[in-house]
Amino acid sequence: MKYIDEFRDGALARKVAERLQDEADPQRSYSFMEFCGGHTHAISRYGIAELLPAQVRMVHGPGCPVCVLPIGRIDMAIRLALEHGAIVCTYGDTLRVPASDGLSLMKAKARGGDIRMVYSAADALTIAEHNPGREVVFFAIGFETTTPPTALVIEQAAARQLDNFSVLCCHVLTPAAITHILQSPEVAQYGSVPLDGFVGPAHVSIVIGSAPYEPFAEAYRKPVVIAGFEPLDVMQAILMLVRQVNQGRAVVENEFTRAVDRHGNRHAQAVVERVFETREQFEWRGLGEVPQSALRIRPAYSKFDAERRFDVPYRSVADNKACECGAILRGVKKPSDCKIFGTVCTPENPVGSCMVSSEGACAAHYSYGRFRDIAIVSEPA
Repeated sequence: MKYIDEFRDGALARKVAERLQDEADPQRSYSFMEFCGGHTHAISRYGIAELLPAQVRMVHGPGCPVCVLPIGRIDMAIRLALEHGAIVCTYGDTLRVPASDGLSLMKAKARGGDIRMVYSAADALTIAEHNPGREVVFFAIGFETTTPPTALVIEQAAARQLDNFSVLCCHVLTPAAITHILQSPEVAQYGSVPLDGFVGPAHVSIVIGSAPYEPFAEAYRKPVVIAGFEPLDVMQAILMLVRQVNQGRAVVENEFTRAVDRHGNRHAQAVVERVFETREQFEWRGLGEVPQSALRIRPAYSKFDAERRFDVPYRSVADNKACECGAILRGVKKPSDCKIFGTVCTPENPVGSCMVSSEGACAAHYSYGRFRDIAIVSEPA
């Protein structure tokens, strides 16, 4: 299968691993953050960490959209369903994220809330058309990848004059989050980890291109290599980062040339620009308030903005004290550092958002890496 099988070739992977062993300086250490949860899963699933030199460390980043969603935003969606009687539509992973008072969207559904899983924003629009007597709210989450479809359905709702449709917008922006990790004193206060470079996200970069990463690569002297999700993509990107560090360079490079260019998808960017504007502040789980890091609906489309239409103000809510999701999202801790990982907190009973999502670091480690944490004790002769 073209663009799949050749990027999972074990013999080629071993050659890239040998090149990494040769080029990684044994006298120094390298810490690279893979921002995207898709890369985190690739690293765990394909055993990439075991192929890297000991001095090369991969750090999980906040690139899982479900994981970075703060509890207060989930609470807003629950209130829309239980207190305002709206049909709330959202993506599957979002349904299971723990919220306040022991609830989640799934548990709120069990209490009588009309909460529905959809595969796309267009599905929510169809539900609104089929239920003209009900308020229908699409709980929109995600990075730049899922933002254009949300913008498009808002334009379609306006064109069709659907007065019963609105969007609870929680779309967030990748470059602002990376910049915040590098410069924010608040993140340093929570705890941070020194980073030598970033593996740039794949799907996000298809939409926005590689150019948005250039300012902070230059300003903070941190190389970025955009990578696809296949194992050879990731390994090649790590090799490119090692080379940049060794050469004292800090530029944006594109390993994922088969899908990403410098300027991205201009049509998708245009529809987003027409419908959305940047928020001044937005809370991220694990990062706190991040300036210029999220989108809201422009006043021209305010009738489709659930935050304006309903009385559901945002209230910040602290995470479960036993959960280390915040530290894991900043790369300060690994999933195995959490005391409740794999015991109290499992995919069947998630305590934190990192165990819920298919892109979460804890879910990845639980599925592919938790048994590597068990020390091997040899039997006596």
